[in-house]
Amino acid sequence: MADVIYLDNNATTRVADEVVDAMMPFFTELYGNPSSMHTFGGQVGHYLKLARSQVAEFLGAQPDEIIFTACGTEGDNTAIHSAFKSQPYKKHAITTKVEHPAVMSLFKEYEKHGYQVTWLDVDGEGRLDLNALKASIRPDTALISTMWANNETGVVFPVEEIADIAKAHGVLYHIDAVQAVGKTEIDLSKLPADYLVLSGHKLHAPKGVGALYVRKGAPFVPLLIGGHQEKGRRSGTENIASIVGLGKALTLFHPKEDAPKIAALRDKLENALLAQIPNSRLNGAKDERLDNTTNISFKHVEGEAILMLMSQLGICASSGSACASGSLDPSHVLRAMGVPFTFAHGSIRFSLSRYTTEAEINRVIEAMPPIISRLRQLSPFHD
Repeated sequence: MADVIYLDNNATTRVADEVVDAMMPFFTELYGNPSSMHTFGGQVGHYLKLARSQVAEFLGAQPDEIIFTACGTEGDNTAIHSAFKSQPYKKHAITTKVEHPAVMSLFKEYEKHGYQVTWLDVDGEGRLDLNALKASIRPDTALISTMWANNETGVVFPVEEIADIAKAHGVLYHIDAVQAVGKTEIDLSKLPADYLVLSGHKLHAPKGVGALYVRKGAPFVPLLIGGHQEKGRRSGTENIASIVGLGKALTLFHPKEDAPKIAALRDKLENALLAQIPNSRLNGAKDERLDNTTNISFKHVEGEAILMLMSQLGICASSGSACASGSLDPSHVLRAMGVPFTFAHGSIRFSLSRYTTEAEINRVIEAMPPIISRLRQLSPFHD
């Protein structure tokens, strides 16, 4: 689909060619089970070890602090379960109102079983109040859990400061870094987090693989019980091909080269749409966010209708509205930020990648104003 303009990279990314090449031998030649006693299977263990070292090096961690998982959701669930199950006398946690469902839904499930969760507000630009976080810490607080960067707005939380606060109060800290890894510098040798989660398909590796960092000394309780894989911390035969792909993908990250280019294209798109389309607004802090993400709302139009017309032109993005799932409410992130209802339903997230071109951005800039104009003419609320 050469004509497709793909600006939905926060949902999933294209697998890099170099990653595909690295994975292929493990489907056709090196297909042995690394847990097997024979050399045909055992030789695969070398590549498992290499991938673990690649992930650890990228994160500024040690190889034995890395556990391979199937996805970000598994990593988040494992970290949160570990914090609670290892501290049964602590029944309180702190998180935010803009977390990913992988975190929010699990905390809501714990609330049903007698646990208490403090849900921190964000301001109109999606930022946290660290004083409110400090004030929420209690003697029975088991865990602070926040994302590194928001999947809808790209707003980046001050994870270094949060980690220092958690450490000063003797509270475990879990970071959902699914949107941040591969888009920003991470050095866990200088960041005292206890758990950090990443997912391969957000960084040009395949779907179905992720990693959980567990700091040495942090409590850990396995989510999956069975075999001895991952030193007994995550049972199940390792997805070797995808694990190799994940390790390879992280070696391709070149922030000094990629980030400025991506940010420049993002800014060009954002500035043009805000200037050319009346009654449009940016959602989220302009500076404290990922280089690849912009979330723009268009007043008095539905996000799903915008996406449908965009899709007809081969342009792929995503909506901040949950209408397509049967809800009349807009995104929980935009609601938490206080985005006016008339704007929140018409929010579109554009998320770029290293493969995005200026020609593609120019086509989107040309296509969007007529789309919004057409939909507003059909809207009974257009003023």
